[in-house]
Amino acid sequence: MREKLTIFIFSLVGFGVALLTGLRLIGISPGYIVSAPAVATGIGAKLLCSSRYVSGFSERQSFDDLVQYSGILDQLTVLYEDDKKTVRASLFGLAEKSSTYLPGIGCSVDYEGFDTRYSLAQVIEELRVEESEPAENLAWPLTDHVATVEPEVQSLIETLVLEDNAAGLNTRALLVVKGGRILGEAYAQGADAQTPLLGWSMAKSLTAVMLASLEYRGLIDLSAPASFNEWANDERAQIRITDLLTMTDGLAFSEEYNPGDDATAMLFDSPSAAGYVLAKPLAHEPGLHFNYSSGTANLLARLYQQALGGPVAARSDYEQNIAAVLGFQNAVFETDAAGGFVGSSYLYASARDWARLGQVMLNAGEINGQRLFSADWVDRATQRNGSLNHPAYGYQWWLNAGNPSLRWPSLPKDSFAAMGNRQQLVMVIPSADVVIVRLGWTAGRYPDNENFKRILDAL
Repeated sequence: MREKLTIFIFSLVGFGVALLTGLRLIGISPGYIVSAPAVATGIGAKLLCSSRYVSGFSERQSFDDLVQYSGILDQLTVLYEDDKKTVRASLFGLAEKSSTYLPGIGCSVDYEGFDTRYSLAQVIEELRVEESEPAENLAWPLTDHVATVEPEVQSLIETLVLEDNAAGLNTRALLVVKGGRILGEAYAQGADAQTPLLGWSMAKSLTAVMLASLEYRGLIDLSAPASFNEWANDERAQIRITDLLTMTDGLAFSEEYNPGDDATAMLFDSPSAAGYVLAKPLAHEPGLHFNYSSGTANLLARLYQQALGGPVAARSDYEQNIAAVLGFQNAVFETDAAGGFVGSSYLYASARDWARLGQVMLNAGEINGQRLFSADWVDRATQRNGSLNHPAYGYQWWLNAGNPSLRWPSLPKDSFAAMGNRQQLVMVIPSADVVIVRLGWTAGRYPDNENFKRILDAL
């Protein structure tokens, strides 16, 4: 009996080793298997909560969008608790997670013992009681009043959206601004001019603007080292804020989106996005190697919070000195469970709000009669970084020029953009005085170069 048991155990171990070896050969690590349930339920609960209660999409559309990321997400068991605005998700009965919506704060994965978000929601409620409505006859970008649409441009924008969606590109908003006026906008697939749409990594560009505002107000020195206590006594103390802004910080952060990788663990299986990244070691000397990193953007968001004295003060400052100055009407900048802005990923905003971000860059820091950041900041933010491998990236903005070939060869060389997963774009074209916003849910390539060239030609 003992012999048979020994043979069985060795056979089982051998099978396990062979299975893991086979999975590794096709790119599936043991960490993937261990992490998959928690990541799947985290991404399910969080994205479904925000899609349903921030963007206002139906349960069906929210789920259809979600499962485009991975077939395994189709196996989630999902429960909507509309009375609490909570979404619960589990995978084969495992790793259940929930995400709860709060007004003005949006959704985050829920973690026991983390309740800062409720204090942030109170800040927003108090500010909104105090704020006054701008006069209705004032135009965008101060209000959402738009009376500047030009029929020929509008017709083209509508045609492009129809063509996109006939090709399965899932464009939900397309908007063009020239000379500070909205000349055309079109919406589809349940979205309209007031729908907050997920920008994914376009949030990084706003996070950089928030730090530019702090610099303008004398609250931070962007050329100084990032002053995190966790880095005070090791080689990471040499990382400058500008290294973080250009993603040349040298930190060992993996931007892969498989279970077990840094990006998914940070966004869907950690109560503090910045806290997760602060523990990462150096992999390269700061300033010399570009590594696209959502973790870096969340460190920038932590710096914003740190400069202002904590998450509650940071939220108040953002609402009064960033969102209100820009004129945001339908924007929700979400936090993690610890109350920190998820500066890498979670700004939901209407196309008109996203266009405001582009317009303030076009205006070199001025919008709605106020200055948000210094006049020279855009020039600095759109300079090539000092890396040896990918210089065409500024302060959380993608540059057209800087690599051997243009990213958008049919657009002017001075173009730069905020870009996000599923082909979100805020394109800023200074030489044409144009901002173009495209929002949607495209799994593959979007013809931004071609479509935006058609728009420019029409202008």
